[in-house]
Amino acid sequence: MVAGHLREKRGYYHIVLSYTDEYGNRKTPSKSTGLPVKGNKKRAEAMLMQARKEMEEELERRIEERAHPEQIAPADIPFTRFLLDWLDMMQSSVEVTTYASYSFCIKNKIVPYFDKRHPGLRLREVTPKHIQDYYTYEMKENGVSANTVIHRHANIRKALQYAFKTGLLDNNPADRIERPKKERFVGGFYNEKELERLFEVVRGDPIELGVILAAFYGLRRSEAIGLKWDAIDFEQKTLTIRHTVTQVCVNGKSTIIEKDRTKTKSSYRTLPLVPPFEELLYRLKAQQETNRKLCGRMYNKKYLGYIYVNEIGELVKPGYITQHFPLVLEKNGLRKIRFHDLRHSCASLLHANGVSLKDIQEWLGHSDISTTSNIYTHLDFSSKVASANAIIGVYPTASHPMSLQCPSKNGG
Repeated sequence: MVAGHLREKRGYYHIVLSYTDEYGNRKTPSKSTGLPVKGNKKRAEAMLMQARKEMEEELERRIEERAHPEQIAPADIPFTRFLLDWLDMMQSSVEVTTYASYSFCIKNKIVPYFDKRHPGLRLREVTPKHIQDYYTYEMKENGVSANTVIHRHANIRKALQYAFKTGLLDNNPADRIERPKKERFVGGFYNEKELERLFEVVRGDPIELGVILAAFYGLRRSEAIGLKWDAIDFEQKTLTIRHTVTQVCVNGKSTIIEKDRTKTKSSYRTLPLVPPFEELLYRLKAQQETNRKLCGRMYNKKYLGYIYVNEIGELVKPGYITQHFPLVLEKNGLRKIRFHDLRHSCASLLHANGVSLKDIQEWLGHSDISTTSNIYTHLDFSSKVASANAIIGVYPTASHPMSLQCPSKNGG
């Protein structure tokens, strides 16, 4: 039984249906009739009745298909079911972090939209307009950025490309849509005085190590948490970035991923161990040894090789840093930036002290210098100032006015 009613929204009638789907889940999709409220009540009621009838027929078909799946042609399965089936297939062929990204987009964003706006839409019925309308809806109604839409498009296109390659579709409808233009990223950053103040307020705080690794060494969050004692060479005065720790949500469960490799080959790098940081490491090492004695059997020995652990030996989770960092800024009256912006602050500080973009690329572990230059476009400004100063001598001044031919009042 499909129930329904009309709702007035922004001067138009909207149809709201209410039913239990073939999986036993309660659904309440809504759709605009396109009819203004004034003078169109009977027409809107007729559309509501028709929508209820069509949904009841659709439900009967879907219940029958679920009872006899062997009778359904592959291209006739619902589009959202295809996406979920494709997602299940991908779980065993991609890394956990990649699967978590696919899963979040498809299960939390894409499937809910199509289930609500186009219930029962079959795989073979998907058109470029269906996909284009989804992107437009996300950007206009939910304020989603162009870059996020591009990311979701990659998920949809990849799934539909599989359908095309396996013969379920004659073409990939996602290839015929207009993607929004990618937005240029401009990272925020702290200046030298702000960094000095930040280092001062985080001293002794659990986030101190993360702040220093991000702001001074330019480490990513995963690299900071993944730093191990065997990566520190106290004799050669170096630290090597070669291990990462990330946190992902898979099927509703938070999971910690430890990898003995970095984001890219270029991210594997060795940096100098400066005296202030060496002092901090010795302090942390002493604290860990004291905590281990105090806690005894209660101390977590699973993460003994890691530097970034708490009082009982548990690894500090990436989510803690993301949540705790803005609280520290607010508490101490510091300008709000993201934790990752400390990495941008590092790049800006390096450039301000005469370090070239090429050297900054190597320090941050970017695989391509174009990545560095695209993200830190503002760092090139000093070179533009130098160029301006080189030619300023020929610029017209008050003492050497340009010769202009102006007509006199008399026309002479």
